[in-house]
Amino acid sequence: MGVEAVRSVFEQVVRPLATPSTPGAFYQGLRLMAIDGTVQDVPGTPANAAHFGRSRGGRGDSAFPQLRKVSRVEVGTHIEVALVLGGYHDGEQTLAEKLWDKLPADSLLLEDRGFFSYEHWNALDTRGIKLLVRIKSNMVLKPTQRLADGSFLAKIYPSPYHRSQDRDGMVVRVIEYALDDPQRTGHGEQHRVMTNLLDAEHYPALELVILYHERWEEELVFDEQKTHLDPRRAGKPAHFRSQTPVGVEQEVYALSLAHFVIRALMLEAAQTVDVDVDRLSFTGCLRILQARLPECERATPQSLERWYDCLLWEMAHERIEPRRNRINPRVVKRKMSKFAKKRPQHRGGPPLKKTFAQTVVIT
Repeated sequence: MGVEAVRSVFEQVVRPLATPSTPGAFYQGLRLMAIDGTVQDVPGTPANAAHFGRSRGGRGDSAFPQLRKVSRVEVGTHIEVALVLGGYHDGEQTLAEKLWDKLPADSLLLEDRGFFSYEHWNALDTRGIKLLVRIKSNMVLKPTQRLADGSFLAKIYPSPYHRSQDRDGMVVRVIEYALDDPQRTGHGEQHRVMTNLLDAEHYPALELVILYHERWEEELVFDEQKTHLDPRRAGKPAHFRSQTPVGVEQEVYALSLAHFVIRALMLEAAQTVDVDVDRLSFTGCLRILQARLPECERATPQSLERWYDCLLWEMAHERIEPRRNRINPRVVKRKMSKFAKKRPQHRGGPPLKKTFAQTVVIT
């Protein structure tokens, strides 16, 4: 079909689905949206390597070429509303700019600190988009007014020179906080979030700190897509199958469409029993849909409706326990290997001229 056809279907079908009554989807009338990026392995063909590139490190290039995807997600429903693709060496901030035009006017956008820049903030603030962004602890922010909840107003500038001249400054609200639990990742560190919600009485600092951490719901979306929807397995060592860049892009949009279908069904199923969609198991609902699709009876509208109602009923009962109080330290189980690193000379060598038996020499 080609990537254009699948992208067109994605853009026509996928949309935000939350309403003000959807649990966890809105804050003070603002729709919670998040932008973040992820890296995924693609098959190691010369075409994919040339188009997407590989990550590089002290031990050599990565095992697979890698694409970079930046997505805009509706936090309360886990729906990937929009996405943009690039190669591994394309910057997330540059790719994210392509998602701005499609932001709903009622958005409260949650972003990690890697996305912040004065130009980025100015462009979105000018469009009326509300922002809640983590920022680096070494960023210079001089309080101009202390607020009752402990936050303060300050100005951001396009450069140190502009700051010294107090030119082109934009007023922002800064919330600084720490964690007093030694078991928590980040204990003993200063954390900062910044927002253009300047009214401390209407938007209390503690509420915004807790709200910012809803951004991690986007990481769960990436987990659903990469780990559960079409996981690695024998015969599929990378995240995708396609041997060409065009095929990879088509596959990305197709899998995102499939994810939207599952998430839309889960939301409708949750609404039938008045529970938060977070209480439904993504993996369980995926397996239910896979099992029930061959049974779909479309002979008459009535038979299709019966099948659909039964599907929603079964999904609505695929419950999981409320999330436990937990932490996830930023560590990996296995970092090094006893085997030598795969190098470029190990890839795509010339065809062998002898069979194994022909190479054997009895000594």
